Amino acid sequence: MMERFRLMRQNPGVDPSKPDPSKNGDVATELPSPIIQDNSNNNNIVEEEDQQEAFVPRNMSNMSEDEDPFMGLKVRRTASRIADYKGDYIDLPSRPLLSKILQKQGDKQVLFADKVLKFTGSGKIKPRILLITELSIYIIDPEANALKRRIALTAVEKMSLSALSDNFFAIIIPTEYDLLMVSTRKTEILTVLVRATKGASNNELKLGFSNSFEYYASGDMPKEINFEEVEGGVKTTILRK
Repeated sequence: MMERFRLMRQNPGVDPSKPDPSKNGDVATELPSPIIQDNSNNNNIVEEEDQQEAFVPRNMSNMSEDEDPFMGLKVRRTASRIADYKGDYIDLPSRPLLSKILQKQGDKQVLFADKVLKFTGSGKIKPRILLITELSIYIIDPEANALKRRIALTAVEKMSLSALSDNFFAIIIPTEYDLLMVSTRKTEILTVLVRATKGASNNELKLGFSNSFEYYASGDMPKEINFEEVEGGVKTTILRK
């Protein structure tokens, strides 16, 4: 399986074992993000032809900070908030099922724990718990308290982000498929991953800042994410390549 992913990264064409999505009418563009204006209760939705609106309803409670949890947008502020990192934002000691998952995998020290939003290969947005330990990254289903994915820090090559004030970030894993997630604590996640990767492998985690970058939503599905600064914030679009 690992060899298959390496080959697909070298030759990101259509997997011959799967049907070509371009032949069944799949739309290549997807998920432009809504734009909201400061000091207004009305959302100014920016749409593009053949693209769908992508937003998170206001009643979703998975975001960690007290700002509107809209995908692709972190409204510009006149002053930056001073970071006050504490690592555990979900009260991990009160979640024995998560502790059991970590114990089973041999991990002890949790460096970061919080709720995030994760994009699936099909473009759906799922609430997840992100755990970062000294050895691994864990993706947990918060409703079932079930482990969805475990990634060794030694397998992580790069973290890709835009240069703008959005909350998106991608964790690039060349031997597998990548992670595209959204969190209002993006800066803390970046800081923790850089330090943890250095400790786990003695390698420096690469950081890529670009307003357009590629990631693999699955082993054979490259996508491109683009960020554009517009009035009121940052518009984000995701394109299937």
